[in-house]
Amino acid sequence: MTTLYIREVPEAVADALKARAAAQGQSLSAYVNAQLAVIAARPTNAEIVARLRARDRSPSVSTERILDEVESARR
Repeated sequence: MTTLYIREVPEAVADALKARAAAQGQSLSAYVNAQLAVIAARPTNAEIVARLRARDRSPSVSTERILDEVESARR
């Protein structure tokens, strides 16, 4: 496991993190570790764009059929 050292954390940020950790009954280290895991698991914007580009975008229903259904529902 890697050890991270974070320098120059503003007091207000450190105080907020300490309060949140205490509220959850965790040490500051355990709380920050869990938050970093959440951040690391989140896909990057580039990954999201790549997933969207890889999606099959062929229509399963034609526009004409959709319009026909809308029109028939209005009657």
